[in-house]
Amino acid sequence: MTIYIKDTATDAAVRELARLRGQGLTEAIQNAVKNELERERRKDLPERLTAVTQRFSTLPKSGLTADKVFYDTLSGDP
Repeated sequence: MTIYIKDTATDAAVRELARLRGQGLTEAIQNAVKNELERERRKDLPERLTAVTQRFSTLPKSGLTADKVFYDTLSGDP
């Protein structure tokens, strides 16, 4: 499979990135695209956290207090 980069500035940027990282062109492009995909996927994190927070707020309250005794029982302390 071939990718042909017609833009000289993009070609130069990819080559510089590969050189700075000590990678081949394919590896530099692969890592750069992977990093950008991860960054794009993280953009929707606030929306997902809002949905979880809203769902959590609809759950009934237990009425229990999370004090030192409560945490001690979780850790097995007397």
